[in-house]
Amino acid sequence: MAAGLGTRLHEVMRRVLGEVHLPRSVSLGELPVPERSVMEAWRAYKLRWKRLRLLARAFRKRRQLRSVVDRTDRIQAGAILAFVTIRNESVRLPYFLAHHRKLGVDHFLVVDNDSDDGSCDLLAAQEDVSLWVTGHGYKQSRFGLDWMTGLQRRYGHGHWCLTLDADEILIYPYHEDRNLRALTAELDAQGLPSFGAMMLDMYPKGPLGAQHYEPGQDPIEVLPWFDSGNYVVQIQPLLRNLWIQGGVRARRFFAGEPRRAPTLNKVPLVRWERGYAYVNSTHALLPRKLNAVFDETGGERISGAVLHTKFLPIVVDKAVEEQQRQQHFANSALYDDYYRSLADSPDLWCAGSSRYTGWRQLEAMGLISRGGWI
Repeated sequence: MAAGLGTRLHEVMRRVLGEVHLPRSVSLGELPVPERSVMEAWRAYKLRWKRLRLLARAFRKRRQLRSVVDRTDRIQAGAILAFVTIRNESVRLPYFLAHHRKLGVDHFLVVDNDSDDGSCDLLAAQEDVSLWVTGHGYKQSRFGLDWMTGLQRRYGHGHWCLTLDADEILIYPYHEDRNLRALTAELDAQGLPSFGAMMLDMYPKGPLGAQHYEPGQDPIEVLPWFDSGNYVVQIQPLLRNLWIQGGVRARRFFAGEPRRAPTLNKVPLVRWERGYAYVNSTHALLPRKLNAVFDETGGERISGAVLHTKFLPIVVDKAVEEQQRQQHFANSALYDDYYRSLADSPDLWCAGSSRYTGWRQLEAMGLISRGGWI
């Protein structure tokens, strides 16, 4: 029935708008105003159906999840929620949970993708965690987004929702003194339904596998370095989201093919509604108004950073596992050299590396912004 309805609406749109044939290289700004309006309406129509397809995928994949412990009846109105997909993260989880609890997360909704390191037991014992498990493919679920979308649709509606991986630590201006409730109140006051953040890859000085890390320790004590420059920022015309590349992974692993370097822009915090869906990781959402986390008029909008702790000592063993599983990139074979390099425990530090001292340092470097928040 849905497919038939989509076909009928497609025919209606064709009759209203006519056939639109433009080369992909043509941007809306190059078109005369009438043609631009037609093309924009056509794009909006296609994106609307893309969003509905993503929601339908999530609905179909709901049966892949098995509830281990469901404490969602404790979620109160106005609670700030965190949605996380993990696999074998027992080392990172103690600090991840503690940090985001301190920021003000009220409840964590977690999908465990077949962990065998005790992560599931650790999570099930947390009173503010609801936990589901699945043995289905991570890549086949759009890298966990199908599972997350289903949970967000069911439990996130009307809440500010934070979506992160276990190796990501959110920071923002004043985060030491102002919790997420203060941040979201400011976003509400500014009429902003979403919050942007740049992923900052953190790394040690010396070979990756030579460091020592204790569960529960602040990982930035072990990974205090980052690249402060070499970032490239574009605006993607279709979804109107920022596209940021660069940092240590671009410098060290993708210097010859920088376009293949990982994407660093994130929209991790959103006032959720049932019809929302992430398109690829937390880089972009639909409807695309949620991607407007920057000021196109030349001003600044409040933004934060996601400190990426991938390069803890466990990355060496995880690189071998990820290369074998082929679950972390759309075309994982293209990243075999990347995994092999990580497995060799490289030293990522260079003379241009910057030592992290706090959010004010990142603001001075232009990597995050208070955006008028005093």
